[in-house]
Amino acid sequence: MFTQFRNIDTAFSHIKRFSLFLIVACVLMSGFAIWKSFAMVREITGKVYILANGKALEAFSAERKDNVAVEIRDHVKMFHYWFFTLDPDEKVIQRHMLKALNLADQSAKKSYDNLKEQGYFTALVSGNISQEIAVDSVALDLDAYPFGFKCFATQTLVRSTSTVRRRLVTRGEVRNVSRSDNNPHGFLIQRWETVENVDLDR
Repeated sequence: MFTQFRNIDTAFSHIKRFSLFLIVACVLMSGFAIWKSFAMVREITGKVYILANGKALEAFSAERKDNVAVEIRDHVKMFHYWFFTLDPDEKVIQRHMLKALNLADQSAKKSYDNLKEQGYFTALVSGNISQEIAVDSVALDLDAYPFGFKCFATQTLVRSTSTVRRRLVTRGEVRNVSRSDNNPHGFLIQRWETVENVDLDR
């Protein structure tokens, strides 16, 4: 009879140990699953997929400071594209200038007003001249704020009888502003000026 009690006692202690082991294992597995799920959520939220031309492209989120140079270069390129890519159509010129002037301060507006007073845009329309620009490079100085830049580009003037290529060099500074639909990079070009604008085909 005592042997039976001893067997029950042994069985009970075995069950107790097994239950304790099972609880610890469940807690460890639950903790590991929670940790893994948080890591996976962190990884997923760091990725964005963009659908372009029927293809899913992966984009990575990053701090702005990691991409300042890239964003400033693109901002400067877009400004020069809108300011210097013109067709012999007044509405196209106005639309492009409006987009360009959203990316820069009064220094660009002053250049636009000077060109307008000189009859430059009227000459483009009356002469059926198309103007294009290709930005070759943008040199940045990120050591001081506002950030200085120098833009090197090739300007092409297409007439019905000839094509003229010009070397264009401009410089200015870039400062931070709020992002908007009109200014997606959140930068503003200031103290912008043309350093060089000479014909290449001489």
